[in-house]
Amino acid sequence: MRKEQENIEISKLLFGDINKTKEEILKKYPKRNLDEEQLVLRFAPSPTGFIHMGNVYTALVGYLLSKRSRGIFILRIEDTDKNREVKEGISQIIKGMKHFDIEFDEGMKGEKKSEGNYGPYRQSERMEIYQVFAKDLVAKGYAYPCFCSTEELEEIRRKQSETGCRTGYYGKWAKWRDSSVEDIKRELESGTPFVIRLYSRGDIENKVNVKDLIKGGVTLSENDMDAVLLKSDGLPTYHFAHPIDDTLMDISYVLRGDEWLPSQPLHGEIFKALDFEQIPYGHISPLMKIDEGGKRKLSKRKDPEFAVSYYLEKGYPVQGVKEYLLNIANSNFYDWRKQHPEEGILEFNLKLEKFNKAGALFDITKLDDICKDYISRLSAKEVYENILNWGKQYNEEIHKKLLNHKDYCVRIFNIEREGEKVRKDIIKWSDAREQLEIFFDDMYEELQKEEVDMDKGLQRDILKDFLDTYYFGDITSEWFGKIQRIAQKYGFCTDYKEYKKNPKKYEGKVGDVAMVMRVAVTGKKQSPDLYQIMQILGESKIRERIKEYIERV
Repeated sequence: MRKEQENIEISKLLFGDINKTKEEILKKYPKRNLDEEQLVLRFAPSPTGFIHMGNVYTALVGYLLSKRSRGIFILRIEDTDKNREVKEGISQIIKGMKHFDIEFDEGMKGEKKSEGNYGPYRQSERMEIYQVFAKDLVAKGYAYPCFCSTEELEEIRRKQSETGCRTGYYGKWAKWRDSSVEDIKRELESGTPFVIRLYSRGDIENKVNVKDLIKGGVTLSENDMDAVLLKSDGLPTYHFAHPIDDTLMDISYVLRGDEWLPSQPLHGEIFKALDFEQIPYGHISPLMKIDEGGKRKLSKRKDPEFAVSYYLEKGYPVQGVKEYLLNIANSNFYDWRKQHPEEGILEFNLKLEKFNKAGALFDITKLDDICKDYISRLSAKEVYENILNWGKQYNEEIHKKLLNHKDYCVRIFNIEREGEKVRKDIIKWSDAREQLEIFFDDMYEELQKEEVDMDKGLQRDILKDFLDTYYFGDITSEWFGKIQRIAQKYGFCTDYKEYKKNPKKYEGKVGDVAMVMRVAVTGKKQSPDLYQIMQILGESKIRERIKEYIERV
């Protein structure tokens, strides 16, 4: 191990143009003047252009916890991997989160715009900060330059594999960890690319007990890897950047995916080397799905439903998706929602210790059910407005119809929306077409008409009798009474219990007669309440469609 003066000399060789000190940086970022219960949390994605449900899940949790505590939620951008970065990536993140009503109190507000006193909020703009801390670590012997080429690192891995050793850059395999000042100076003068690595004091044989906010007590092996802190382009790795950024921004605790859990001993060692107080971690299990009888992580390559764009295009209601994600986070959310149907989700007391520790199953069927329930609680006007807004971006045909026929469409969406039993056949806004195609002639003509399994002559007789007695002004009971009389005339049973006892005694049941009318009017065997549909279509349209059906069959 090198002497103290040698480490100081190396730090000056590497960072001779860095004049600021660690103390000056810390002074620039004072502790926030907040109450103890007020949380400062951050969402720190990379601007890669792909926003997935895992992002929304993590961001939603951070947003709710910070808001409930009257705290601060920060958007920090981890843009140190320039190969993956896409144009307008930050704007896409902000827009995607805003769609789910997740907005940030501090941090990035656009590609270049930010708000807050703890910036910069893009890691690529915090280079000097990282270099100040890297210089300090080198001077204290906690970090060093490594000049190994890609080929040399590959050769180390090959030898380790051949001898049955763990692969990695550590211990005796860490070629540059105890190199002399002269060797380092020679490589620098030659212009050899280098990285800055941690000088690990850990021992893989030792165990450390860590307290995770979600998983509870976890036992892991100490870190002994000399991990890269600064890459050859001067940009930091995640390992180095986040302890610095989270400390300077006074983050209360870090919520992140549990793929980072094995790295916690490494991060703990870096916190200690930096002389920072360890910030607590909460490792969130990934969203899973059932595939071929087993569970696996949702994948952006295999699963279209992992991408946020899938839900935007399909028109899943934002509130429904958020409620589903909260149900994944804390399973008692579903019962809470039943007991508090009118409350906003900020009123729900989300608890980290109640998170699924093994991996939450992302179930589209369950999501559909929650979205159905949510939409069923909306008024017809609210449904109209949501579909109108969705259609403006994703379906011009639907948008125009709603825009030009507002009152008519509101009446359509109001079918079975009032009373004790509310319809639950709308899952997402793209389902609007199925709701509207009965009521607009151009859409109705394109509809693949269904058929009734009944003698065609009998169907014609039923419909002719209905037209003879049909009166648009009939109330529901009068209208259904006429259907019952027609049913009786042709040998159909009007008492369901009686029909179950003696089915062979009858041609069928009254529902079969109603089905003939339903298909004649709507072209479908399944539809909302037929009486309400007919009241919206109007008498002339009803008579026209029934006559067309009689001619068709």
